[in-house]
Amino acid sequence: QVQLVESGGGLVQPGGSLTLSCAASGFTLDYYAIGWFRQAPGKEREGVSTITNIDGSTYYADSVKGRFTISRDNAKKTVYLQMNSLKAEDTAVYYCAAGMACQCDHPESCSYWGQGTQVTVSS
Repeated sequence: QVQLVESGGGLVQPGGSLTLSCAASGFTLDYYAIGWFRQAPGKEREGVSTITNIDGSTYYADSVKGRFTISRDNAKKTVYLQMNSLKAEDTAVYYCAAGMACQCDHPESCSYWGQGTQVTVSS
Protein backbone atom coordinates (compact mmCIF):
# COMPACT_ATOMS: atom_id res chain seq x y z
CA GLN A 1 0.00 0.00 0.00
CA VAL A 2 1.43 3.33 -1.10
CA GLN A 3 1.66 5.77 1.76
CA LEU A 4 3.20 9.18 2.42
CA VAL A 5 3.28 10.47 5.98
CA GLU A 6 4.32 14.01 6.83
CA SER A 7 5.66 14.98 10.23
CA GLY A 8 7.56 17.80 11.90
CA GLY A 9 4.95 20.52 11.83
CA GLY A 10 4.15 22.68 14.80
CA LEU A 11 4.08 26.17 16.23
CA VAL A 12 7.14 28.36 15.71
CA GLN A 13 7.88 32.03 16.18
CA PRO A 14 8.59 34.30 13.22
CA GLY A 15 12.20 33.91 12.19
CA GLY A 16 12.34 30.38 13.52
CA SER A 17 12.98 27.08 11.76
CA LEU A 18 11.27 23.75 11.27
CA THR A 19 12.15 20.62 9.34
CA LEU A 20 9.34 18.64 7.81
CA SER A 21 9.71 14.97 6.91
CA CYS A 22 7.84 12.94 4.34
CA ALA A 23 8.16 9.20 4.95
CA ALA A 24 7.33 6.96 2.01
CA SER A 25 6.24 3.33 2.07
CA GLY A 26 4.77 0.87 -0.38
CA PHE A 27 6.89 2.00 -3.33
CA THR A 28 10.51 2.60 -4.29
CA LEU A 29 11.18 6.24 -3.50
CA ASP A 30 14.25 6.31 -5.77
CA TYR A 31 12.03 6.28 -8.86
CA TYR A 32 9.77 9.14 -7.80
CA ALA A 33 9.99 12.89 -7.76
CA ILE A 34 8.62 14.51 -4.63
CA GLY A 35 6.79 17.78 -4.30
CA TRP A 36 5.89 19.82 -1.25
CA PHE A 37 2.69 21.84 -1.30
CA ARG A 38 0.89 23.98 1.21
CA GLN A 39 -2.61 25.32 1.73
CA ALA A 40 -3.52 28.15 4.04
CA PRO A 41 -7.09 28.69 5.27
CA GLY A 42 -9.19 30.31 2.58
CA LYS A 43 -6.41 30.10 0.00
CA GLU A 44 -5.66 27.85 -2.91
CA ARG A 45 -3.06 25.12 -2.67
CA GLU A 46 0.41 26.41 -3.49
CA GLY A 47 3.39 24.47 -4.79
CA VAL A 48 6.44 25.01 -2.59
CA SER A 49 9.28 22.82 -3.79
CA THR A 50 10.21 19.80 -5.90
CA ILE A 51 13.10 17.37 -5.88
CA THR A 52 13.50 15.10 -8.89
CA ASN A 53 14.15 11.39 -9.00
CA ILE A 54 16.63 11.58 -11.87
CA ASP A 55 19.44 13.78 -10.59
CA GLY A 56 18.05 15.30 -7.43
CA SER A 57 17.49 18.68 -9.05
CA THR A 58 15.47 21.06 -6.95
CA TYR A 59 12.93 23.76 -7.61
CA TYR A 60 11.50 26.38 -5.27
CA ALA A 61 8.60 28.76 -5.46
CA ASP A 62 9.69 32.40 -5.35
CA SER A 63 7.94 32.83 -2.02
CA VAL A 64 10.30 30.38 -0.29
CA LYS A 65 13.47 30.61 -2.36
CA GLY A 66 16.52 31.18 -0.19
CA ARG A 67 14.67 30.15 2.97
CA PHE A 68 13.55 26.55 2.32
CA THR A 69 15.71 23.58 1.33
CA ILE A 70 14.40 20.26 0.03
CA SER A 71 16.46 17.08 0.25
CA ARG A 72 15.97 13.35 0.03
CA ASP A 73 17.45 10.23 1.61
CA ASN A 74 16.39 7.32 -0.57
CA ALA A 75 17.93 4.80 1.82
CA LYS A 76 15.65 6.10 4.58
CA LYS A 77 12.76 6.56 2.12
CA THR A 78 12.32 10.08 3.40
CA VAL A 79 12.22 13.54 1.90
CA TYR A 80 12.83 16.63 4.01
CA LEU A 81 11.87 20.27 3.82
CA GLN A 82 14.11 22.49 5.93
CA MET A 83 12.33 25.78 6.55
CA ASN A 84 14.27 28.76 7.89
CA SER A 85 13.40 32.40 8.52
CA LEU A 86 9.76 31.47 8.80
CA LYS A 87 7.13 34.16 8.33
CA ALA A 88 3.51 34.39 9.37
CA GLU A 89 2.52 33.91 5.74
CA ASP A 90 4.16 30.47 5.78
CA THR A 91 1.36 29.27 8.06
CA ALA A 92 -0.44 26.44 6.28
CA VAL A 93 -0.99 22.72 6.11
CA TYR A 94 1.99 21.25 4.29
CA TYR A 95 1.61 18.20 2.08
CA CYS A 96 4.11 16.02 0.28
CA ALA A 97 3.26 14.25 -2.93
CA ALA A 98 4.99 11.72 -5.18
CA GLY A 99 4.92 10.90 -8.86
CA MET A 100 7.21 9.75 -11.63
CA ALA A 101 7.22 13.33 -12.92
CA CYS A 102 5.76 15.14 -9.93
CA GLN A 103 6.28 18.90 -10.05
CA CYS A 104 5.05 21.37 -7.46
CA ASP A 105 3.90 23.79 -10.18
CA HIS A 106 1.85 20.99 -11.75
CA PRO A 107 0.08 19.16 -8.91
CA GLU A 108 -1.82 17.01 -11.42
CA SER A 109 1.53 15.35 -12.16
CA CYS A 110 1.67 13.92 -8.62
CA SER A 111 -0.01 10.57 -8.06
CA TYR A 112 0.23 10.03 -4.32
CA TRP A 113 -0.45 12.48 -1.51
CA GLY A 114 0.06 12.56 2.22
CA GLN A 115 -2.44 13.79 4.78
CA GLY A 116 -0.54 16.94 5.68
CA THR A 117 1.10 18.50 8.72
CA GLN A 118 0.18 21.87 10.20
CA VAL A 119 2.77 24.62 10.38
CA THR A 120 1.84 27.73 12.35
CA VAL A 121 4.14 30.73 12.50
CA SER A 122 3.07 33.10 15.23
CA SER A 123 4.45 35.04 18.15
